[in-house]
Amino acid sequence: MARYTGPTTRLSRRFNQHILGSGKALERRPFPPGQHGPRMRRNKQSEYAVGLNEKQKLRYIYGLLERQFRRLFEKAKRERGITGERFLQLLETRLDSVVYLLGLAKSRAAARQFVNHGHIRVNGHKVDIASYSVQSGDEIEVKGAPASRQMATRNLEENRIRNVPGWLTIDNEALKAKVTRLPNRDEMEQGINEQIIVEFYSRF
Repeated sequence: MARYTGPTTRLSRRFNQHILGSGKALERRPFPPGQHGPRMRRNKQSEYAVGLNEKQKLRYIYGLLERQFRRLFEKAKRERGITGERFLQLLETRLDSVVYLLGLAKSRAAARQFVNHGHIRVNGHKVDIASYSVQSGDEIEVKGAPASRQMATRNLEENRIRNVPGWLTIDNEALKAKVTRLPNRDEMEQGINEQIIVEFYSRF
């Protein structure tokens, strides 16, 4: 399946939770999308449907293809620790996600483009791979080109109300940031039950 490029508000209404874009549409229309949406009941779902919805919801939040998403899950399963929590850490520490969390881009999709276009350096080296996994101690900065710095500064100004998580620090003037540690569970996506996703994938 290719990346979702349709209306972002449909996803929020489909999952009854703010996923992408503005959350105003969900506030105005708290029912599923489509012509029958207002009359549809959110009936009790099967265990499989609950797991599928939770998995799809998380996949849409991070904007990954199913193959990328599953590969990351398999990696988390092989590593030490709680699989679900480690899976979220791997998603959250992708370079595009970190750029978004720092406020250098308006969305994760915009952050992916910002990284792919070569505007970011990690530990002094250009990194244009959005899936690059940052580690504790890594230093991230916007490259010195005027266009890159202007774009980053504008985004920081527009996103100034967004709180940078405690595991990241940023110098807004120098446009430099540092990964001080890996995120804890309470610092990651709160609207997701990762254990349901673990149980869903364990069926296969």
